[in-house]
Amino acid sequence: MDHLLSLVIFFPALAACFAFIIDEKSIKTYAISISFIEFCLTLFVWAEFASLKAGEKFSELVSFIPEFGINYFLGVDGISLFLVVLSAFMTFVGLISLTITDRLKHLIISILFLEMTMMGVFLSLDAVIFYIFWELSLLPMLYIIGSWGSGKRVYAAVKFFLYTFFGSVLMLVGIVSMAYFYYVNTGSYSFNILEWRNLSLPLNTQIWLFLAFSIAFAIKTPLFPFHTWLPYAHGQAPTIGSILLAAVLLKMGTYGFVRFSLPLFPDASVYFADFMCVIAIIMIVYTSFIAFAQKDIKQVIAYSSIAHMGVIMLGIFSMSVEGVSGAVFLMLSHGIVSGGLFMLVGFIYDRRHTKLLGDFGGLAKVMPTYATLFAIVLFGSIGLPLTIGFVGEFLSLIGIFKASPIYAFLGGLGIIMGAIYSLNLYKKTFFGAVTNEENRNLKDLNKTELFAIVPIAILTIVLGVYPNLLLKDINASVKQEISSMYEKSKHMDSKTYLEKSNIIRSLDVK
Repeated sequence: MDHLLSLVIFFPALAACFAFIIDEKSIKTYAISISFIEFCLTLFVWAEFASLKAGEKFSELVSFIPEFGINYFLGVDGISLFLVVLSAFMTFVGLISLTITDRLKHLIISILFLEMTMMGVFLSLDAVIFYIFWELSLLPMLYIIGSWGSGKRVYAAVKFFLYTFFGSVLMLVGIVSMAYFYYVNTGSYSFNILEWRNLSLPLNTQIWLFLAFSIAFAIKTPLFPFHTWLPYAHGQAPTIGSILLAAVLLKMGTYGFVRFSLPLFPDASVYFADFMCVIAIIMIVYTSFIAFAQKDIKQVIAYSSIAHMGVIMLGIFSMSVEGVSGAVFLMLSHGIVSGGLFMLVGFIYDRRHTKLLGDFGGLAKVMPTYATLFAIVLFGSIGLPLTIGFVGEFLSLIGIFKASPIYAFLGGLGIIMGAIYSLNLYKKTFFGAVTNEENRNLKDLNKTELFAIVPIAILTIVLGVYPNLLLKDINASVKQEISSMYEKSKHMDSKTYLEKSNIIRSLDVK
């Protein structure tokens, strides 16, 4: 299909427009049906991508404003493909788990528009189109947190918006500057990300452009010290908002580092590599201590997300094939398990209307199915071998070990700390005596909740046992990205590149 990628992007938005005429009783069924169709479309994209021959590209190009080199240019590779599938999958299971009834139609319309923007970010290869979808993603999430959140929801929503919007302004400056430099070098404007890679910019210029883009990505990820908006957003957002925020929106930032920062500014990436790794280690260690001190289950998972994003950043700035491949895989695994954990917290919140650790205890006796599924997803978050979280963390640490064993040791230490606070959370919530009378009569998961969470638990195991289902396509695209980066870089010769990427040739994860 010539316009399959456009269909994937705009189908949710078109469905959202029709949702205005759907009655309230049928709106959830309608939304689940639409999200399932969208998920099937992304699986079809995966199948079509897998059928391509070597050298073929899966893209779509329509001239938009040719005078300024702005085109409607979409494309997919092994890096963006599975983020697209992840977005559709988590929206689908998130809508199944949805229990909100207040102004449900407005919420569903917001979610479907948000899904459109997520797809647009991961599929855009023109910087202007990318920026439009990037900015549009702020509005639905602002509305979701501010209207259906709890507590200081307006404060959390505004803080989320202001932080990310500030970063977006800097990125816009970077985008316009890149088009200008392309004009200076070629005599024509272009916002094509792939064409930008042909530019050879001096280090000082790269540094400023790297900062313009990377600050935007750092806020979205979020990196220390820009992370303070995230705990508020997670803490006050409704369950569906936390699921999509953790599973997909945070990945826009790390995806930006892989898609823009490394290939466009290779020398600046090398220049800032140590700094970015130190920031990542601070994220991992610092937020792990904070997570251990939290008394709110949702806040523990929120700070855990920041720590996991730190491991992803270590993998990215190892600038080796195995490290970046591991980082991309960890984006996917974190999206699945963090979304699943927020969903599970939402299930217990609907029953008890509290998220405080002190209000629970002994739930394994009362809700054994819930306790089992929580354990599976939590083990995936910890990175237990044979679960989905282990693969990305292992490859990311291998990548950074080749650059600096000290960074790998400190990153690994943070992962151990993650196991400590996660198991502490599980012990306090599920073991011991049932001290609270309200917990004795809690009902275990119903069929709807099982339909939402069981697929996540299955993926946690299946992709941990057989990660090559995704890794083979991820590796192929990452090899192209990294080889292109080192060929262009003035600070890394081909011998260094071969040394940094040698292990991936013998590593065939089954």
